[in-house]
Amino acid sequence: MTELAGGTGNWIDAVKPYVEKAPLASFFLGVSSGAPFAMIAATLTTRLAQDGIDKKAVTAFTLAFLVYNLKWLWAWVVDGVRLPIIGRLGQRVSWLIVAGLFVMAAITYLALVDPKTSLMQTAYAAVLVGMAGATFDIVIDAYRIELLKPEQLGVGSGMSQYGWRIGSVAAGSLALVLASRIGWHGAYLACGLFALPAMLTGLIMGEPDRHRDPIARRGIGEVMASITGPLVEFFKRRGAVLVLLFILMHKIGDTLANLTFRLLFDDMGFTNDEIAIYDVGMGFWAYLAGIFLGGMLYARLGMKRSVLISLILMCVSNFSFAALAALGKSNWGMAGAIGFENIASGIGGVTVVAYFSALCDLRFTAAQYALISAAASIVGRFLTGTTAGGLIEQMGYVNFYLLTTALAVPGILLFWLMMRAGLIDASVGSAATDTGDAR
Repeated sequence: MTELAGGTGNWIDAVKPYVEKAPLASFFLGVSSGAPFAMIAATLTTRLAQDGIDKKAVTAFTLAFLVYNLKWLWAWVVDGVRLPIIGRLGQRVSWLIVAGLFVMAAITYLALVDPKTSLMQTAYAAVLVGMAGATFDIVIDAYRIELLKPEQLGVGSGMSQYGWRIGSVAAGSLALVLASRIGWHGAYLACGLFALPAMLTGLIMGEPDRHRDPIARRGIGEVMASITGPLVEFFKRRGAVLVLLFILMHKIGDTLANLTFRLLFDDMGFTNDEIAIYDVGMGFWAYLAGIFLGGMLYARLGMKRSVLISLILMCVSNFSFAALAALGKSNWGMAGAIGFENIASGIGGVTVVAYFSALCDLRFTAAQYALISAAASIVGRFLTGTTAGGLIEQMGYVNFYLLTTALAVPGILLFWLMMRAGLIDASVGSAATDTGDAR
């Protein structure tokens, strides 16, 4: 099998695909995907911290993200269940509309609760936003992969990451700005509108050419086949167990570190304005630069080498926060750590997402990508929600971020070994080869 993205061509040729219709659509899909995540990530962490909630309780709220890791349990429904009435719009488009409305309703619920009077109700609301966002992601990811042609997977992943970052940062920034003026309730209500770009994209673009119509589900046997089929197909591939192991472990350190940054900034004494400028503002532009660099690396070096480089960079980025914690409060130090972290994450967001997208079989796009993306961060999210706050209190920030750096090393070594064994090219599915011209 030839290397995905070819690994050839000049820099100008690598830029041109970004303005094609399908990658542009991926951008707007990404915008809507990032907003629900932002509502229960740094934004909720800041809200809880400012309301005086205990640090261990704050980090425990990250368990709401575990809902994203369970989305594979119902992802097969998105592949195989046709919605009544609205289903006439098409399998993917109809689910985009319904999932988008679910997101808007869940964020509205989170807007109406008050953590200071009912922490448990706030937790329920956060989980509901996680469920809605996870369902939206299932549909968005399947729609994106099927909309893009095999040669567009790299650039489409980049544009999706651009959109995700812009959506999450815009929603997070808008929430901070509005919270200072009209309160958190109004801030969350306004952010629910970020579900609209994906919904409108689906209506404008229509059903993707590469979508495979779901097989009729007439009995228990057919339903069970629709659930087990994605797993059976994946594990028939050469080296599937090692590929799954890489998916599970490659992002442990990165996920464990990322969801604690706001706690670090708060304890170091950074103000909301400083966080908005450096973490949100500078981080935003650094991430966009990283995505652009990731697209260039993917086009020039091909999938395998670009993924390996991105894994190394993401590992080193965790070390930069250990350095910041040792240095103490410094705007320049914060800018450097945030800048490097976001550049590395942007590069990885293109290369790793493109590889994971290429792993899908078009018969099971929603289910398989849900499994892959859920597995990619489940260990890190579980550790963050159950141990991060306690580890920080016991070890201190410097040693905590050194630990997250060390946890990233095994994933790098495993991917390198998979490269040597030829398992990367062997592991991709029909999403990397089927153009959809003959449906």
